[in-house]
Amino acid sequence: MAFDIVVKRVYETAAASDGQRVLVDRVWPRGLTKEKAALTLWLKDIAPSDALRKWFDHKPERWEEFQKRYQGELTDKQEPLRELASLLEHGRITLLYGAHEERYNNAVALAGYLREQA
Repeated sequence: MAFDIVVKRVYETAAASDGQRVLVDRVWPRGLTKEKAALTLWLKDIAPSDALRKWFDHKPERWEEFQKRYQGELTDKQEPLRELASLLEHGRITLLYGAHEERYNNAVALAGYLREQA
């Protein structure tokens, strides 16, 4: 299976090169219309739990532990993972997130998890 996945902030302009655009946040991004988001899918069920998201708070010093905990949660999210795998069969997907932090966010963690599982 071809594996082409990128991560992008949902507020950035959509591009044809994005392929299928999947928002992986539990909460809809503030101030963004559905038209501007140009989503293929909003997969909120794959996002980290509220408790984990609040604990992490995008703090770099918690990044390693956040990834471990999130991976633990992902083992119970088989249906959303199957949806992503199905999209990947058709080419590039772009995982979208709303956070300001570009390096330490759930979309980056999810992309890493997916690469490890491939």
